[in-house]
Amino acid sequence: MTYNQVECDVLVLGTGAAGLTLALQLADQYQVALIAKGEMTEGCTVYAQGGISAVAQQDDSLASHIEDTLNAGAGLCDEEAVRTAVENGPRAINWLLEQGVSFTKEAQEDGSSDYHLTREGGHSHRRVYHAADATGKEIETSLAEQVRVHPNITIYQHHIAVDLIRGDRIGWSAGRCVGAYVLDKTEQYVKVFNARCTILATGGASKAYLYTSNPDVSTGDGIAMAWRAGCRVGNMEFVQFHPTCLYHSKAKSFLVTEAVRGEGGRLLLPDGTPFMKDFDPRAELAPRDIVARAIDHVMKRDGLDHVLLDISYKPAEFVTSHFPTIYQRCLEFGFDMTKQALPVVPAAHYTCGGVKTDLNGCTDLDGLYAIGETAFTGLHGANRMASNSLLECIVFAFRAADHIREHINDMPKAPELPAWDESRVTDSDEEVVVSHNWDEVRRFMWDYVGIVRTDKRLQRAKHRVDLLKREAQEYYGNFRVTNDLIELRNLVHVADLIILSAMSRKESRGLHYTLDYPERDDSKPPQNTILIPENYVGKR
Repeated sequence: MTYNQVECDVLVLGTGAAGLTLALQLADQYQVALIAKGEMTEGCTVYAQGGISAVAQQDDSLASHIEDTLNAGAGLCDEEAVRTAVENGPRAINWLLEQGVSFTKEAQEDGSSDYHLTREGGHSHRRVYHAADATGKEIETSLAEQVRVHPNITIYQHHIAVDLIRGDRIGWSAGRCVGAYVLDKTEQYVKVFNARCTILATGGASKAYLYTSNPDVSTGDGIAMAWRAGCRVGNMEFVQFHPTCLYHSKAKSFLVTEAVRGEGGRLLLPDGTPFMKDFDPRAELAPRDIVARAIDHVMKRDGLDHVLLDISYKPAEFVTSHFPTIYQRCLEFGFDMTKQALPVVPAAHYTCGGVKTDLNGCTDLDGLYAIGETAFTGLHGANRMASNSLLECIVFAFRAADHIREHINDMPKAPELPAWDESRVTDSDEEVVVSHNWDEVRRFMWDYVGIVRTDKRLQRAKHRVDLLKREAQEYYGNFRVTNDLIELRNLVHVADLIILSAMSRKESRGLHYTLDYPERDDSKPPQNTILIPENYVGKR
């Protein structure tokens, strides 16, 4: 064994709801290594405000939740994936309660209390469990507490995966994933993780855009690594832009939850005129793609920097009790949402595509799984319905864990893996190149591959990303890896995948809207966009 090789049964890359759930599901039986890019709770889950959807009330039904999801997905949802997620919703809620998650309750007429369910865009019923307006934080911290005390889980904070290791590329005949090279950011050296199975739970790729609701860690790492390892990706053109992020120079990535609109918040022009009825009869409760495009349209039409989101007409106690986190955060920026409307703009929020998997999280490469936002299961289709994302994290982590338990004895561990080779590289002498290229990719993605696209804009973006890919690869081949270089390399890969996918879709559907093809093409059955790498492993 090399000095820096770590042995484990299960290697989990990512510590959001999906990664933590899977780790807890398997840790009673197997040794789990859990990789976090920063602190364990520093990821997208902790910023999820709205909630997790699951059928609970008598006037609701599984069939209704399924229908709503299919409608939001604009014809591209995989019905089996939707049914799997929805039918397992109650199990997911019960398991989270067992882990100590505390969802908001409200008093009933008979003096008892029950869970307060809210309604968000695309839902026909109130079915969203929430913890006030900080549901993701409640789930993340509750699961993290369980993970920290589990004797079979070893947590590696401030580590970032560089690349997956394919057995056939290291002289081992098995064409499977046998682990990953991981940079210890504190000690500044690359460790080798040798595992029976590896799980990508690294979240989405919204940091490919200049304006995003996501934290800095959302750089598409899992999607890029799987692509380089020979796995297909699907539907990367469907990037969801959340309609309402707070517009303020210092309010970095601060999301104003969709639940504000679900509880009656109105979108207004600066002069107080409501406008959503002009775009959809559901007004503020239309799916996110419609709302985001409507805001983008009026901003461009009227030359606006932002629009307004107003719930101040509701009683102050209602606002502060339902949205305590947002209320306090807005006060820090000088806005009192009980007395005034909030300035908001759309921002890149969620990656609906990702690494192609089956309903057990299996990718094209044996021994490699993808779950959560990293994965493309078919659940979201062309547009994710609000609060189905946390549901997906829990349900498909369950399914991946079940599959791993059933098959792990057929997953041989590789012999000693080769150490990371730095013999032909030097320390970077121009780190400014990395920061400059990082900024450039995010700006041209926002300008050319944003809410509204055209063929010309996409061609411009493709030209620029090709140049940046070459620069990033040259830099990667000559200098020691750093966190910023690893993320830049991944960002340009996922940006390229988004552009290629968008260029191939000659219609407007869901989150992909192009002025050159403004209508949906219903002349033939809708098709997913599946990209196949040159080194495709071809397992299924």
